[in-house]
Amino acid sequence: MSFLTELPIDLAELVAEVTAPEHGGIATFLGTVRNHHGGRGVLRLEYSAYIPMAEAECARIAAEAAARWSVAVALRHRIGRLEVGDAAVAIAVASAHRDEAFVGCRYAIEEVKRRVPIWKQEFYSDGTVAWVDPTRGEESGIAEGAGHGGWARG
Repeated sequence: MSFLTELPIDLAELVAEVTAPEHGGIATFLGTVRNHHGGRGVLRLEYSAYIPMAEAECARIAAEAAARWSVAVALRHRIGRLEVGDAAVAIAVASAHRDEAFVGCRYAIEEVKRRVPIWKQEFYSDGTVAWVDPTRGEESGIAEGAGHGGWARG
């Protein structure tokens, strides 16, 4: 299964992947591109990734959640160009009971943001471009083409 995609994310498809007769609860998370960051207008963004490592890390996160809470996990993260309003990341987690589904979903999104090598470049309404550096909780201020990136954080 591929976790990264350049195509629009279909949340219903993810829900279908985890739906099963033994699952009574399904929790979802959908992260979309917002029109602002750090007090600046955002026009669009671009995600890039180290694909082999990102795919492997997403698989590990899904397996960890499944082992800890007896859940089924489906997740996708977009790469490439995204416009305001586009879904950037989606997660569906199913379990016999709602509590495990909620906890597993929260775990999956937090670990994706913390561990998966995906970088986000924001294009602002004032014409500037910057890489987002999640270790600082704000854009790094590094100009386009400077060759610096940070883990994706949305």
